[in-house]
Amino acid sequence: MPTAHPSGWAHADGALRSNRPGGPHWLREPADPNALVDHLWSRTATKADGVLSVGGVPLTELVREHGSPAYVLDEDDFRARARAFRDAFEGYEVFYAGKAFLCTTVARWLAEDGLSLDVCSGGELAVAERAGFPMERIGFHGNNKTLGELERAVELGVGRVIVDSFDEIERLARVTTELGRTTGVLVRVTAGVEAHTHEYIATAHEDQKFGFSIAGGDALDAVRRVLAAPGLRLLGLHSHIGSQIFDTSGFEVAARRVLGLHARVATELGVVMPEMDLGGGFGIAYTTQDDPSTPETLARGMSEIVEHECRALGIERPRLSIEPGRAIVGPSMCTVYQVGTVKEVALDGGARRSYVSVDGGMSDNIRTALYDADYSATLASRASGAPAALARVVGKHCEAGDIVVKDEFLPGDVRPGDLVAVPGTGAYCRSMASNYNHALRPPVIGVRDGKTFTVLRRETEADLLATDVGVS
Repeated sequence: MPTAHPSGWAHADGALRSNRPGGPHWLREPADPNALVDHLWSRTATKADGVLSVGGVPLTELVREHGSPAYVLDEDDFRARARAFRDAFEGYEVFYAGKAFLCTTVARWLAEDGLSLDVCSGGELAVAERAGFPMERIGFHGNNKTLGELERAVELGVGRVIVDSFDEIERLARVTTELGRTTGVLVRVTAGVEAHTHEYIATAHEDQKFGFSIAGGDALDAVRRVLAAPGLRLLGLHSHIGSQIFDTSGFEVAARRVLGLHARVATELGVVMPEMDLGGGFGIAYTTQDDPSTPETLARGMSEIVEHECRALGIERPRLSIEPGRAIVGPSMCTVYQVGTVKEVALDGGARRSYVSVDGGMSDNIRTALYDADYSATLASRASGAPAALARVVGKHCEAGDIVVKDEFLPGDVRPGDLVAVPGTGAYCRSMASNYNHALRPPVIGVRDGKTFTVLRRETEADLLATDVGVS
């Protein structure tokens, strides 16, 4: 196995001395670099004469009308995935994790399709309020909610506040007392389970900022404090083990520990909590190496785990909740870019790679730089007869780490003016987008039945300068 090298896999010892083509171990040279890998794209994505269409809209036409870069949101795909989780997890409450991507349009779709909504800031709550989302179907997350955010949540009648610290329990109790209101509460706990994912998106091990430790006793203490606090109605426990998870094995250990605490609360405190939230984090396919589970498989596996543990503990199964976000919106969106320059670079061992520079970058997709995430790409504006060539899709920012797609085989004749599209950009791309280098954040363009509609408009320089008040 090649050893790690700071410049990437291709510079590592032995990386190019195998029988496989260039690229990381999972990357295979395609027989046809024009072809789509169907499971990476939204369900309406097709190619005709090399032109990629989504929702019946050729991306060449979309870019002519709306410019590039642009996020392209497939309404039919998003809503089908949302309903698939709702239907597979029958009897659960399915909360869409708004942090993945949220806007008023998405909030209205979710409300119409019968899902609930997680928010984790006052801004996300404001979007839900503007969309007219039913407040009783909202869960409010966050490890450091401000006093103002808690006041607003209680005033609006948010259904659940997920408390994350002793300070927050006291703060929320003070708010409910002053407002003369009662609010439902879930206690977020850490189950001590390490999800097999990136360190920054694994959230149930002990040494991190979220939740109350079950093993250390803080979780039971938090339950006691909620029960004693005026205006707080204890609904249950909340657990989340991380993100981009492909099976239910990690949930088994977490569920055992969380249900153990659930049973202990009933036995020692005489309180049977009606609910339990198992979190989300279900993964999607970004590249051919990823093999995500279906909602039906996840539902069956998680239900069997909970039922087995409840039988072992001799307790009734609480009403369960889950929180898919990425698994719904991730595949439903792609990003289309225009190529500006192409540069060929020599690698160790005689190999070469094309650096394909596009008109976006880390300001519209920070995940490659932040999480070392892998993505795929396709030539979206024409068919090519050129053989596949190893490429790296990079952005226009003044940063060596400004990489969108680290390794991909694209047609060897990619040139300035071509369109390149990247699938799987619905989750944490627009929601984490920035104005780095004073870039303007791209629009989100919805597509359905051959038509486009603007979900979020492109930022303008006027937007950018509106907050710059240093010049009189």
